Amino acid sequence: MHLHKYEKIWLAFGVFALIIFLSVVGVSAFHQGNIPSGGHMTIDPEKVRETAPFNEPGLHKKEDGTYEVSMIAMAFGYDPAKLQVPAGEEITFTLTSEDVTHSFSIVGTNVNMMAIPGQINHRTHTFDEPGSYLVVCNEYCGSGHHFMSTEIEVIQP
Repeated sequence: MHLHKYEKIWLAFGVFALIIFLSVVGVSAFHQGNIPSGGHMTIDPEKVRETAPFNEPGLHKKEDGTYEVSMIAMAFGYDPAKLQVPAGEEITFTLTSEDVTHSFSIVGTNVNMMAIPGQINHRTHTFDEPGSYLVVCNEYCGSGHHFMSTEIEVIQP
């Protein structure tokens, strides 16, 4: 079978592009440790409020000096509705949903995770600057979706 010169060039370009793409995905997945969100820990969505740490949502200081925020996403809101966290401290957000799929996106940061019923998601972040940070849901969750937001107040410790 005879291939035209331009077919060979485009075929070589396609193979080269595929190798570059798979290399980038491989480095991202294995060397940098990026993993898909959700599905690592599970919870019974019917018993979210009875299961630790979601039985007491809010900010908690852990033994190692870091902080954990346990939050529950629910129809058109988050529990707790208001949150204060210290600036300059490492904070791990632990999130789940008790009804439908939601998201938890802190505007102006790289915190963006899914809240899926039956799954627990974690994300660690350090707020360097005090101020007010808006949290929004980016997953359509019903007719009141546009009301689903909260604020995180970052204060000086």
